[in-house]
Amino acid sequence: MRRTKIIATLGPATDYPGVLERLLEAGVDAVRFNFSHGTVEEHAARIARLRDIAAVQKKTIAIIADLQGPKIRIAAFAKGPITLQEKAPFIFDAALAETAGNQTRVGITYKNLPQDVKAEDILLVDDGKLSFKVISVQGTQIHCEVINGGPLSDHKGINRLGGGLSAHAFTPKDKHDLHAAIHLDVDYIALSFPRAASDILAAKKHIVEWKGHAGIIAKIERKEALDNIKEIIDVSDVIMVARGDLGVEIGDAALPAIQKQLISQVRAQNKVVITATQMMESMIHSPIPTRAEVMDVANAILDGTDTLMLSAETANGDDPVRVVEAMSRVCVGAEKLPRTFLSHHRLDKTFSFSDEAIAMAAMYAANHLAIKAIVCLTESGATALWMSRIRSGIPILALSAHTRTLRKMALYRGVYPLHFPILSEDPQHINREVLQHLVKTDFLSPGDLVILTKGSHIGVSGGTNTLQILQVPE
Repeated sequence: MRRTKIIATLGPATDYPGVLERLLEAGVDAVRFNFSHGTVEEHAARIARLRDIAAVQKKTIAIIADLQGPKIRIAAFAKGPITLQEKAPFIFDAALAETAGNQTRVGITYKNLPQDVKAEDILLVDDGKLSFKVISVQGTQIHCEVINGGPLSDHKGINRLGGGLSAHAFTPKDKHDLHAAIHLDVDYIALSFPRAASDILAAKKHIVEWKGHAGIIAKIERKEALDNIKEIIDVSDVIMVARGDLGVEIGDAALPAIQKQLISQVRAQNKVVITATQMMESMIHSPIPTRAEVMDVANAILDGTDTLMLSAETANGDDPVRVVEAMSRVCVGAEKLPRTFLSHHRLDKTFSFSDEAIAMAAMYAANHLAIKAIVCLTESGATALWMSRIRSGIPILALSAHTRTLRKMALYRGVYPLHFPILSEDPQHINREVLQHLVKTDFLSPGDLVILTKGSHIGVSGGTNTLQILQVPE
């Protein structure tokens, strides 16, 4: 059973007949809808189709709405792509018409960029493929010299080396899309380019106002976010290591250490972490991943990531299903290494809640007994989340009657969400019903030893206070 979860981004490539069905069969745990592209109506149609397929296959799939965030991009060129040479002069002009770009200048969508930069700054375009040294700022125009040239086409992203752009993370378009996503009952909202905890809290405020239930994924893409990372983790449900823009802002050399530090810190704060961007980029067109991509995926798993995300590989790739199958194969291989079973999580900490103490006790007991599975009856999913912070090769079977809880747990490493309505209040009857259900669904066999956690009062969130070691009857 693969413990690391996989997110697939939906797009034109997944709209072909049968592809979405096969993606779920290949083991996708969550899907991402990129609100930078398409209309709300298109996303709604895909979500409805996805839920129909998931229901037929009896699978729990989390849905993520990824908000666009501030568009810090160049505009368009009048006569198509250009090619820039090293040391050539070039101007980014906030006042230039949208489609009036030429060989010497181009417009920009972020009109405050001239106020955010100064002479000697380095601007990076198209994920850093092209770089420019700022010579001067004259009104709406940023006069530059090309450092690294190459082909340049419409709407490529702009970053300032070292960060520092003042664009707000939550735009009017994001507010509109957030309202639509809540109406569609998505499970997570991914917030692009947050700089501080206040950006997360602003989005959360709207979710509460509109009676939504979605968790927040903070995409770490800015240098400023690293400066405020503890506070951002505290107020978020999930952290995404978004290596594209982040790598451009902090530089490639700093990225590997930052990825490892982020994964470790997020897990230490009992939150979920996603690793994203170019995980298997070559498979947009190639039938197999590069060895470097295989190592990248495996290293993220060894670092402790909960979830891996595929973007263009599934949204626009030649064979989205093959990509998911390849990633799943690499995950299973990496998870066989002993390092993925070892954990020292919170050994030196005092627990704040009884259900957290039960979760930690269950995992350490399971790791020192011949336990087949940890069975967790949960209302909110919190106990399963705490359990999943402990590295272990033992599956955590998280049973809940609540669909939203099940879908949120789809991102937790090593957790397998299972629908289970509790029909009895008698503790012994509940135990028997749980074990019978898991035998019937082939998760357990007669004679298996399991750990079961639950609350004395069924249906009460945060009430887990019981740990039992049970044997499945012969």
